[in-house]
Amino acid sequence: MFQKQNSQSNHTRTTALSNSMKLSHARGATQDGRVMGERFDRVWSTGEGNGKPLQYSCLENPMNSMKRQNDRILKEKLLRSIGAQYATGDQWRNNSRKNEGMEPKQKEYPAVDVTGDRSKVRCCKEQYCIGTWNVRSMNQGKLEVVKQEMARVNVDILGISELKWTGMGEFNSYDHYIYYCGQESLRRNGVAIMVNKRVRNAVLGCNLKNDRMISVRFQGKPFNITVIQVYAPTSNAEEAEVERFYEDLQDLLEITPKKDVLFIIGNWNAKVGSQETPGVTGKFGLGIRNEAGQRLIEFCQENALVITNTLFQQHKRRLYTWTSPDGQHRNQIDYILCSQRWRSSIQSAKTRPGVDCGSDHELLIAKFRLKLKKVGKTTRPFRYDLNQIPYDYTVEVRNRFKGLDLIDGVPDELWNEVCDTVQETGIKIIPIEKKCKKAKWLSGEALQIAVKRREAKSKGEKERYKHLNAEFQRIARRDKKAFFSDQCKEIEENNRMGKTRDLFKKIRDIKGTFHAKMSSIKDRNGMDLTEAEDIKKRWQEYTEEFYKKDLHDPDNHDGVITDLEPDILECEVKWALESITTNKASGGDGIPVELFQILKDDAVKCCTQYASKFGKLSSGHRTGKGQFSFQSQRKAMPKDAQTTAQLYSSHMLVK
Repeated sequence: MFQKQNSQSNHTRTTALSNSMKLSHARGATQDGRVMGERFDRVWSTGEGNGKPLQYSCLENPMNSMKRQNDRILKEKLLRSIGAQYATGDQWRNNSRKNEGMEPKQKEYPAVDVTGDRSKVRCCKEQYCIGTWNVRSMNQGKLEVVKQEMARVNVDILGISELKWTGMGEFNSYDHYIYYCGQESLRRNGVAIMVNKRVRNAVLGCNLKNDRMISVRFQGKPFNITVIQVYAPTSNAEEAEVERFYEDLQDLLEITPKKDVLFIIGNWNAKVGSQETPGVTGKFGLGIRNEAGQRLIEFCQENALVITNTLFQQHKRRLYTWTSPDGQHRNQIDYILCSQRWRSSIQSAKTRPGVDCGSDHELLIAKFRLKLKKVGKTTRPFRYDLNQIPYDYTVEVRNRFKGLDLIDGVPDELWNEVCDTVQETGIKIIPIEKKCKKAKWLSGEALQIAVKRREAKSKGEKERYKHLNAEFQRIARRDKKAFFSDQCKEIEENNRMGKTRDLFKKIRDIKGTFHAKMSSIKDRNGMDLTEAEDIKKRWQEYTEEFYKKDLHDPDNHDGVITDLEPDILECEVKWALESITTNKASGGDGIPVELFQILKDDAVKCCTQYASKFGKLSSGHRTGKGQFSFQSQRKAMPKDAQTTAQLYSSHMLVK
């Protein structure tokens, strides 16, 4: 009897518990209007996450439990991922890998806009290519070949060794901009840095140190980038020359901002070998380390630099950078150095044996991911074709001048109306002057020979390569001679037609000495200023001192008007307008003087009224207050370090 009652009691409790659990499950398992009928005593598990089964109790909603487990797993993954953040700041990686055979995934996490608009997802960094090349003298026609090869392999920044040009400066060569530095008279050594139009606008300035090193600074985010191109002394050089080279390089590093991303590229004439040096070289070098290589290693250790083209496993033909004249020996003597902090930004570093310019050195390139600031393009000023000013321009401007209030108008408002009338009518009617590029003297035949020479080099055909190299030099000399012959014919034709301006311009282009622009001046303390903003500030200081009024000058008056000046006459304005030299750059308003000269009496009348009104308003200033002598207060800019007070710097100040 007792057993029967106990059995009935247990059965009742079990039934009640079962019904309660079923009711709870039925209430909690409803999702999107559907009831998920599952057994209440089932153990839920899954293999997602970290490999451990996810256990769910039969007394709770399985979907809520799965959501909590997934949130916990994501949180744990996020915490585990916060380990070593790469210096580029564009990705997070876990440096410890449990499986050695597993290749690391290259992931890039885009910066997503908080609004959730997928069209605004963008990559944080861009890939750029930097290279260095010993061209063994940039002789006739080689510059065009180097630019062609630079564009073919998509090199953005290229350092040149053994340029063998004289002088120093910078100039534009079509789609490339070149900064170079050599000796004053001897064609020896010489370095240069070439940039394409993709990174040209990001250049902040350059430092023309000497004929063995040059640096260019680029504006980037979050830090700027400094690239130094070097050409180290050979193994036959004296020890004093080698030490002087490293001292000059160290001085150049001292004035480089510490936060900058630093690249030092060039021909080091040293072998670091395949021996690994922790933090400096990898185990994928080439050859045996020599004394010059050990000196380079010490320099890298002192300045926290890493040699990038020893970090990546490559075939040997992607490692050597120089081939002996007999073709029996190959060495790795060109290197690309980078700051250890930014080592992770380097994607690859290798040579390009298929690229050729007639040198025994190979082009060494490295691809890196950083962000250069994209500076907006400077708009080219509107240039009128002044040789073809239509008659309709004169008619329309004269008609609009009739509506001006020349008698009662305010001087500034009057002049603004005159300028607006001339500019609007000129832009609408006068054609634009076409930009004429200078003719290239290297023919297409010579460039085709250069392509064949590159193919012969890649195939290892040494005899054919030598023959094509000599053929290229012969055709280049022929093309240059033909180019100057054509220029002389144009000069004779301009002389026969009486075009004196074009005649003398052609003569200057052919016979005139090339003067590259200088991009550095000195400050008050004699230190070099290389960046554009610093140069502008220095010129501002100079001009302010130049035009500063001398308070102790006895010629200064107390501001008392002692005599009234007579009114400005139309004949004076007419004489001044006709005597202005034509074919000159316009002023700040962008209006060339030819647009006023062609209007004749109408322009003279407007200018006379404006000058008279303005003269009456400022007569107190014109009668002596604030006048000075240019000769007594003239101050010369320092001309050391190849700096001169030229119109180039004045043009920079205006911009």
